[in-house]
Amino acid sequence: MIKNIFSAHSDYTGLILRLSLGLVVLPHGAQKLMGWFGGYGFTNTMHFFTETMHLPWLIGFAVIILETLGAMLLIAGFGSRIIGVLMAILMTGIIFSVHIENGFFMNWFGNQKGEGIEYCLLAIGLALSIVSNGAGIFSVDGLLSRQKREVKTYA
Repeated sequence: MIKNIFSAHSDYTGLILRLSLGLVVLPHGAQKLMGWFGGYGFTNTMHFFTETMHLPWLIGFAVIILETLGAMLLIAGFGSRIIGVLMAILMTGIIFSVHIENGFFMNWFGNQKGEGIEYCLLAIGLALSIVSNGAGIFSVDGLLSRQKREVKTYA
């Protein structure tokens, strides 16, 4: 089971998928955790999640950590399948808690009440592709799975 979770193909597909998703999600996490890129920072974001959205503090905390630490792990290719599953769950939650009432499209021209679900659907697709394909080349998962194969070969 663990072998399958950390196995990675030696192609560029997983690399492209995890860099795309990780590099897009990480700035959102940096906004929430550190207040970078015009974000509100950890305290204000947690206040928004718990007081305005009425989410349990654990869910709000998990969102912030997944969008920062999870995105960094995804970029590094460590635990990519696990992070992919968690990202798909996160994006599904975001769809149903925030964006579904705004329809499908992003608010490209500022003429909607808010953002639609298309960004989250793309992120879910990337996340599930990572779960299916693995981390790809240049990943910690790939390094770990190659080391395990070499140890078995020599044993």
